[in-house]
Amino acid sequence: MLAGVAAMAATPLSAQAATLDGGQCWRFWRARFVQPDGRVVDDLQNATSHSEGQGYGLLLAQAYGDERTFRHIEEWTDHNLAIRQDSLMAWQWVPRRRDNIEDWHNATDGDLFRAWALLRAARDSGWWHYRDKAIAIARDIADLCLAPDPRAPEELLLKPGAESRATPERVLFNPSYIMPRALRELGIAAEDERLIRAADHGETVLAELSREPVIPDWIDVTAEGFAPPQEHALRSSYDALRVPLYLAWSRRSRNPAVTKMLAQFDSSGAPGKVVVSADATGRVRDVSDYAGYRAIASLARCDTIPAVQARDSAQSYYPATLQLLAGLAKREQGYCERP
Repeated sequence: MLAGVAAMAATPLSAQAATLDGGQCWRFWRARFVQPDGRVVDDLQNATSHSEGQGYGLLLAQAYGDERTFRHIEEWTDHNLAIRQDSLMAWQWVPRRRDNIEDWHNATDGDLFRAWALLRAARDSGWWHYRDKAIAIARDIADLCLAPDPRAPEELLLKPGAESRATPERVLFNPSYIMPRALRELGIAAEDERLIRAADHGETVLAELSREPVIPDWIDVTAEGFAPPQEHALRSSYDALRVPLYLAWSRRSRNPAVTKMLAQFDSSGAPGKVVVSADATGRVRDVSDYAGYRAIASLARCDTIPAVQARDSAQSYYPATLQLLAGLAKREQGYCERP
């Protein structure tokens, strides 16, 4: 089957008009982005691998019932990224270097999706031996990746990393790391209400950010309110694209952050294209017609997601992955309240 997928990928795009079913979409993605040893590669970053991609790969493999690929992805992840003293992962693995890991710090979203995928594997697929690892990761996220909100210290913010900047006065925050459904399901499984509180407060913070000019990729939460992040540019770009995906997947399509991002998507003025990057004032920086980005907009509107076409194989890792995740979210959403 993989040979057929590879041949299709080599076919000129003009000949790739076929609609793909779910299983074909997964096999197409697997053939392009998952190496035989289980390493998920980002083709736009020189075949680098990152914890986010490994987590996404695990989630998709579980959703499509591909136990063999799931096992390979998890084994590669465990052997190459799980190098810390805790249960979290180093965030990036760079090929063709003597030391493949230059930075041992974690990225909380990668750990969150890995833990959620492992939990789903045990709970929903019967691959029970992954459960203990899922719980261990979830508890380390709760222990190491939460911080009090400086505006309301009784509330918990999800930090982007265990060692990321967090003081009583100022906490670095990435809105696209809030995946309420994953946080809640892991919190229930691990019997740790801190993760559930972080999901609840995360939704509140996203709603508050909808009153800002844009939903940012990064923001500082300070005792006085939101402030430009110290380490990053203030803009709404490829990170923030995931905010409506995760909210819709969590049956929170009516969160004001979804409406805010839909307005941004639709501000391109070009049919068939969505805004994928805007500056701090909301001015358009970049638009795209990639199907993966348009799928998120359809999901957020509670519309039917367009069928995946073979020509979508031209997409790079990120939009191709978001397209599959949007389809999975639609499948698991159950119902959708229009924003």
